[in-house]
Amino acid sequence: MEKEDYLTLRNKYFPKLLKFVFILESPPASGKYFYDDQGSISEPLFSAMMKLLNYKPRNKRDGLDCFANTGHFLVDATYEPVNKFSDKIRDEKILENYENLVVDLESLGSPTQFEFILVKANVCRLLESRLSDKGFKVRNKGIVIPFPSTGQQSNFSKEIKKIYGTQTM
Repeated sequence: MEKEDYLTLRNKYFPKLLKFVFILESPPASGKYFYDDQGSISEPLFSAMMKLLNYKPRNKRDGLDCFANTGHFLVDATYEPVNKFSDKIRDEKILENYENLVVDLESLGSPTQFEFILVKANVCRLLESRLSDKGFKVRNKGIVIPFPSTGQQSNFSKEIKKIYGTQTM
């Protein structure tokens, strides 16, 4: 898929009242994109987000509706699937796309009215201070949230709860 294809899928689930924007690395090379409503509810990121919201969706569309209706949105640092590259190249591609990310985030509305949560170690390391310095309200404050797969599901849950807390839906 091209960037526009990902954005079309993503923007279909833009919240009426935005509260939290999760920033992740990129859509996966596997094609299991968070906002593909034809995907499975067992996809690691989707499943982790539903657990965070304490919601058991009937299907992926139902879960994405819940995600949006509770004020949540997910943005990728780049829309080129980078998980097929080495860590160094991933980081370079994220930084190359940084200004596009800022434009994307600013297009969501006034960034002072909602908060940002960074997910994945390299995203936290590369973007937290840059976005904070630009005035974005990043909640991580040095807490690194791992991507919820390959054995990191419980660490994701533990770390994200430190900064997400028990939000009212």
